[in-house]
Amino acid sequence: MIYQGENVVCPECKSFDLIKKGKRKTLTGSSQRFKCLSCSWAGSGVVKSSGVGRVHAMIPDTQIKPGSPTEHLEWIGHYLAEIQPDVVVMIGDHADMPSLSSYDFGKKSAEGRRVINDIDAANKAMRLLTKPILDAYSPELHITLGNHENRINVATEKDAKLDGFLSIDNLNYADLGWTVHDFLKPVCIDGVTYAHYFYNPMSGRPFGGESIVTKMKNIGFSFSMGHQQCHQTGLRELNNGRIIRGLISGACYLHDEDYKGHQGNGYWRGIVIKHEVFEGCYDIMEVSLDFLCRKYEGMPVSLFMQKKYPDIYERSTWLKRLAARHLRAA
Repeated sequence: MIYQGENVVCPECKSFDLIKKGKRKTLTGSSQRFKCLSCSWAGSGVVKSSGVGRVHAMIPDTQIKPGSPTEHLEWIGHYLAEIQPDVVVMIGDHADMPSLSSYDFGKKSAEGRRVINDIDAANKAMRLLTKPILDAYSPELHITLGNHENRINVATEKDAKLDGFLSIDNLNYADLGWTVHDFLKPVCIDGVTYAHYFYNPMSGRPFGGESIVTKMKNIGFSFSMGHQQCHQTGLRELNNGRIIRGLISGACYLHDEDYKGHQGNGYWRGIVIKHEVFEGCYDIMEVSLDFLCRKYEGMPVSLFMQKKYPDIYERSTWLKRLAARHLRAA
């Protein structure tokens, strides 16, 4: 039976062809879920006369490798289970795949690396993230593959013997309910286009420039990407009344990247919640890993890492800067 609610339309195709599909638990009770018969959209974020859309959560690059701490993925899973966004998007590079790195080939740092260990670490971490979410409710789950996962495809292209033995399917993303989007294939959700990064179609190279404003002008639509170890947000108001939002956020892990050095590892790490996502516009809420650690471990992330992973702490510029900040704030 088509829902006859007043001024309630599908956020994707704007039709009124909605049917009720049960309810979703929220912090204040429950909300009605719908399915659109015209475009197959399903969710709880129907658009009423106020123009309010759905809630998205974006998880930047997690870059899991053997030995990486994974507690933050449990924090994220429990937090998303608590706030229950309609859509969860991982922006890629969950599996770091260091054994297939062309940059480290032949170097001392590559000794002892194994593909099977890389895949096993990524799969275990993905289970830690996904379980608390699906135990609580059933959101849309999307992952846009990154260049680190694409190392698997590059390896099989270079060595035909691996074809049928090694593939993206060795990663358990789809098995756990994630919709897997090919590397650099954009996916548009409620007017926001997600991809690991965006490139110039004439050159095939990623759009350059340090400024988020430059990328917003070059890309031309509301976009969210990872890939770069930074956190930049932007808003551009067009003359026709539309608003473009840009987001670059490429770090959601507890370790430092050695190649970034002492001066390059101070960037923000966390997840991004987008409220009222509709026609590419939204209200943004940043949730840092430090906040999540305080919430679920009862201490700052610098202290948690110092206690549980002292070796990583001692090598980390990011954690020591946070520790100094915490001391100044005490």
